Amino acid sequence: MRMSISQEFEQAYGVESGALRTFVAPGRVNLIGEHIDYNGGLVMPAAITLGITATCRLRSDRMVRLRSTGDRLAVNIDLDQPIEPQQTRGWGNYPAGVLRELLCQNVKVPGADVLFTSTLPQGAGLSSSAAMEVLTAFSFLSLANSPEIDLKAIALLSQKVENQFVGVNCGIMDQFAVALGRENRAMVLDCESLEYRYVPFALKDHVLVIMDTSWQRRLADSKYNERRAECDAVLQLLGPDAPRDGLVHASWQQVLSHVSDPILLRRARHVISEQARVEQATRVLASGDLVAFGQLLTASHVSLRDDYEVTGPHLDAIVSAALQAPGCLGARMTGAGFGGCAIAIVDQKATADFSDSVRTTYLAATNLEPAFYVTHAADGVHELAPGT
Repeated sequence: MRMSISQEFEQAYGVESGALRTFVAPGRVNLIGEHIDYNGGLVMPAAITLGITATCRLRSDRMVRLRSTGDRLAVNIDLDQPIEPQQTRGWGNYPAGVLRELLCQNVKVPGADVLFTSTLPQGAGLSSSAAMEVLTAFSFLSLANSPEIDLKAIALLSQKVENQFVGVNCGIMDQFAVALGRENRAMVLDCESLEYRYVPFALKDHVLVIMDTSWQRRLADSKYNERRAECDAVLQLLGPDAPRDGLVHASWQQVLSHVSDPILLRRARHVISEQARVEQATRVLASGDLVAFGQLLTASHVSLRDDYEVTGPHLDAIVSAALQAPGCLGARMTGAGFGGCAIAIVDQKATADFSDSVRTTYLAATNLEPAFYVTHAADGVHELAPGT
């Protein structure tokens, strides 16, 4: 029988006086709008029910001790000493960077013992790093009794940590979705202006199934940089006609009149058509048309496969298997590509048959065992009630 969170905490840190407080941050999926965030476009992420929890107990000194139930690494941080990135700190660099940034903002960060637990699969592209960053910021602001906690500010702080402390040039989408997600809502985020709104994503008799290919994203970083450079090249070819706020705002006719390279044409076609799909998805979800939304997901995957070329054989195999399986309204890769996860909208009654069918077909095609997570849109970072 598995231990409770409080029992796991006491095993890690011992039995002492002091109340335990537990906070949770979700992972996220991007429902549609892939590889257009850096082109000034709209994305549609949703927080999910999988995530990371942090169970915390205040200390009387200036030490922060970090442990994880999924890793033997122990991280100790003295708040009175300079906090710099350390390769040996591993995952601990994410919370360490957040603590440093909070101190730089004159937050009275308290000493604490923290135990992290996670239900997010590693390397699957469900934003475990963003969840860890947002969770640490929210937890320590709460422990410091900050009078107001600004979730948008937490998202921006977390992105800054990832960019400048961890050294990953990520956009803002992941941190925004983790901090500001809402139950049964998807977020429509303008990555240029950071304006956002919510659209209904209550699936009723359907569910969101995350399909983990069990193939880690080995080419994602290099291809990501390559695709960004190709989009920049299109903008350069547009010259004075180039839109200042990103490639998504160019027209297809405009591109055709300036660009002849077939590869660059395909890249631009994905960016422009994917932006249109996000706008269509916003309308069909507002009207509750899940069938049309599923068709948009599938069209997005085809564009990512054929025009943007970031899917790879494993994502293509699992999406193909999903589209042949019972109860599936649509499916596509999500995230950077070349591995990680895909998503599908599935009839709730067909979930078991769907998973069995996809598993059999995908295993035969790749010799890899996939994993499935049935989920829905969830709230962003928050504190759990005592005893939850």
